[in-house]
Amino acid sequence: MAAVNDFKTNIDNACRAGEEFSKVFYETFDKRRHVLNKLYLDTANLVWNGNLVKGPQEITKFHDNLPHSEHTLITLDCQPLPDEATQGQATVLVTTSGTVTFEGNNRMKFTQNFTLTNQGNVWKVASDCFRCQEEE
Repeated sequence: MAAVNDFKTNIDNACRAGEEFSKVFYETFDKRRHVLNKLYLDTANLVWNGNLVKGPQEITKFHDNLPHSEHTLITLDCQPLPDEATQGQATVLVTTSGTVTFEGNNRMKFTQNFTLTNQGNVWKVASDCFRCQEEE
């Protein structure tokens, strides 16, 4: 029974972390993009529609070159990754989907996956994969 309770607690913690992180991330992306790099690890990677960007400084440059945006989340899923896969480091996979409008462009659907790791009680992005498609 203890293993079941631990598993449930891990899922609850992952969901809470993912929900809080997603709210902060998209609000920061849309309104305060210049501080978005603080959410990424020094070793973080971003894959944006198949294009790899490495490190928070390069990720910041990439984000800064994007037009103003407005994200609307439709779905959010959070799963803790097993300790065996992460050498015991608290890690959460966060999957989001919704719509985004970049200034001067049509609204597009998007999906985004984050691998978050806990660094001193702060969740940081280790990996970020964004994919969008134009709505028909």
